Amino acid sequence: MTRWSRFNIASIVLGFGFLYLPIVLLVIFSFNESKLVTVWAGFSTKWYASLFQNQALMDAAWVTIRVALLSATLATILGTLAALALTRYRRFHGRVLFSGMVYAPLVMPEVITGLSLLLLFVALGLDRGFWTITLAHITFTMCFVAVVVQSRLVTFDRSIEEAAQDLGATPVATFFQVTLPVIAPAVFSGWVLAFTLSLDDLVIASFTTGPGATTLPMKIYSQVRLGVTPEINAACTILIGIVAFGVLVASIVTRARENQRERDERAAAAM
Repeated sequence: MTRWSRFNIASIVLGFGFLYLPIVLLVIFSFNESKLVTVWAGFSTKWYASLFQNQALMDAAWVTIRVALLSATLATILGTLAALALTRYRRFHGRVLFSGMVYAPLVMPEVITGLSLLLLFVALGLDRGFWTITLAHITFTMCFVAVVVQSRLVTFDRSIEEAAQDLGATPVATFFQVTLPVIAPAVFSGWVLAFTLSLDDLVIASFTTGPGATTLPMKIYSQVRLGVTPEINAACTILIGIVAFGVLVASIVTRARENQRERDERAAAAM
């Protein structure tokens, strides 16, 4: 039995306090009656009503959600395919180069990624806006999906695929009816991670944006430089709620699928 010393307890409290106390204060002051964000004047939800009446923030939020949904979906498809290629095909020409290109955004500073994508779009003559932001987000979130899905494919029991093919299933049918349902929790977790990263991105979007395609983080950053307002606190609280809800749903779905898989394995072993 592990005994907790005072030093361990104090370290945990200080660590979690440093990480989460600012977030808790932001959420609390989003319900502040006063316009001064540092002076508590009573509970009120008027800033949320004011937020939804702020057309500029609503337009930026709509752009952010569309970019996040589209980029996360495409990044999940491409990341899953990349993970399959790296896991199932151990040897092929250019494998080292391919894996390096897939994982490069993991270690590449966002400033360099954003600047390189900006130079690419300028060289191609693409007008910067919604689609360039989406392409940029697909580029830097795909690697995270590939890592999550590949970690599940490494422990995947390929004998069930072989059994499906022995029963007459084509490789495509085997993937959609056998492989994909088994790795679905990892795929969904990768999608949630890509969606969250796209929702939160500021640096790369700043390099690849154009007129009429301002994301919510960019809008918040531009307003915060002139002073924090309770509307910004309300907007950030909603973002925190969306991300927390997504993480919670992903955890529940993943745990439920894992429990179901364990029950199926026990049932198969008992037969």
